[in-house]
Amino acid sequence: MSGSQADALARDILVANELGDFFVHRTGHGLGLDTHEEPYIVASNHQPLVVGNAFSIEPGFYIPGKFGARIEDIVALTDDGLVNFNNTSHELKILDS
Repeated sequence: MSGSQADALARDILVANELGDFFVHRTGHGLGLDTHEEPYIVASNHQPLVVGNAFSIEPGFYIPGKFGARIEDIVALTDDGLVNFNNTSHELKILDS
């Protein structure tokens, strides 16, 4: 899978939920010696993701003047697939004001 294909997976979910216009950044980026580095999980990156890559998956949407939301996971690609280093639930929680 390429960075652009991974980006499309996240982007398609937000588009299907009418949030595509509010998804204004890349889905993620590589992690290593620098905070933001290759591989970039973005529509323009057609390079394949390879075993050993560590990267963020952080799709988000931002509705101007209202609110935004982003869930960030740090993952590594192994021979067996992705290993997620986050242990937090992704369950939706509604907070009363």
